[in-house]
Amino acid sequence: MHDDNRKGTGSNVTWQPVTLLVLAICGITVVADGYDVVVYGAVIPSLLHEPDWGLTPAGAGLIGSVALVGMLTGATTVGTLTDTLGRRKMLIGCLIWFSVMTGLCAMAPSPEVFGAFRFLAGLGLGGVLPTATALAGEYSHPKTRNLVFAIVFSGFPVGGIIAALSGMFIIPRFGWQPMLLLGLVPLVLVVPLAVKYLPESIAFLLAKGRYAEAEKTADRWNIPLDDVQEEAPVSAEPPSGFDAGGMSSVKALFSRSYVVATLCFLAMTCLCLFMIYGLNTWLPEIMHRAGYSAGSALAFLLVFNIGAVVGMIVISLAADRLGSKPIIVTTYLLASVSVILLSLRLPTAMLYVAVALGGVGTIGTQSFVLAYVSKHFPVRMGATAMGWTLGFGRLGSMLAPPVLGLIIGAGWAFQWNFYALACPGVLGAVLIVLVPRMPGAEAPLATARQAKLSPGAASLRSTVRIR
Repeated sequence: MHDDNRKGTGSNVTWQPVTLLVLAICGITVVADGYDVVVYGAVIPSLLHEPDWGLTPAGAGLIGSVALVGMLTGATTVGTLTDTLGRRKMLIGCLIWFSVMTGLCAMAPSPEVFGAFRFLAGLGLGGVLPTATALAGEYSHPKTRNLVFAIVFSGFPVGGIIAALSGMFIIPRFGWQPMLLLGLVPLVLVVPLAVKYLPESIAFLLAKGRYAEAEKTADRWNIPLDDVQEEAPVSAEPPSGFDAGGMSSVKALFSRSYVVATLCFLAMTCLCLFMIYGLNTWLPEIMHRAGYSAGSALAFLLVFNIGAVVGMIVISLAADRLGSKPIIVTTYLLASVSVILLSLRLPTAMLYVAVALGGVGTIGTQSFVLAYVSKHFPVRMGATAMGWTLGFGRLGSMLAPPVLGLIIGAGWAFQWNFYALACPGVLGAVLIVLVPRMPGAEAPLATARQAKLSPGAASLRSTVRIR
């Protein structure tokens, strides 16, 4: 890893074919993940009117939370297992799992069965982001890391865009069930590509002593293996005892070297995902209750995700130049201001602008937080750090649907939903300032390169450092 405060952009960096390949497969996988998450918000108005279901707004919020409990479990469990079993295998497994479970949701005869399938789908959905982002981050150049994470994470709102557009066309004509059946598409389009082309993490192979496979993967993709040490911060020592016989990745996260940053990242993600899932789940219904037609309410969800895609890509270029902290502070505050604007009776055009900026401030912030996490922790614990960051963050996403559902069900003015969504942005802006510098940031480069290494890896003088 490299110090996040380093200046420079990716303008003079050559994007290797393997970087583009991993970026494409991981990005498309996150698109599928985003669709499967956002599709629930698109079908809620239909589920509330499903005959014989008797679903209330509070009940719909509870189903949303049940799915997110699965995502929390999946993120923490799969993220940790990924650093043990391999990133390629876990990513493909999660993709297959959540696609099948989402398709089964279309056949649910009751809210209870629907909720059970959403929980099971959440186990796979929760594992996708930490695995995809860790793998894409490893195969990218540090100077383009924010851009790479923005591209990968933009797959989430792209999936939301597809869900919103599909809902506007499909639901009035065919009902909500086909929306869930579309979740099976990745089985046909993405899984075969991933099985054939997605490479395993070379750092993972080296850490597991699978040196022949590491060499074969490096040779296949023409990756220079020029340094024995895995890609930890070049000026940072790993935590004491963090070797093959030392502390685990999970223990390292909460060691003295990383505990403050870990707690800040966990809390920030919790707050950010509260805003993201609150808006993606309830924005159509809130705007519908504010007096907009069902089609217009879905259009707000569409604009929210389009704004996130465009804004993330643009802002990521500044993040790679200026560093993560000032950008994340700005986007957190942008999210809060935008959400407050949505509570006002503004002209429709201005509301669309506020919704688009809200997409940038919420989903964009999460992208930049993940990029910061990838730079702060050594790559050997990267997927674990991602998994725990996103996993704990699921507490925020779990709380958002029922909290807003209760506000709606209580008959309060729709503005209160936006007030509840604005506060986390302010708190997140404070927390990012508290993240300390990376441990050992002042240590010389030679010190970092003298870290303990397995004898087999030493002969390779290797790690993935895309030039």
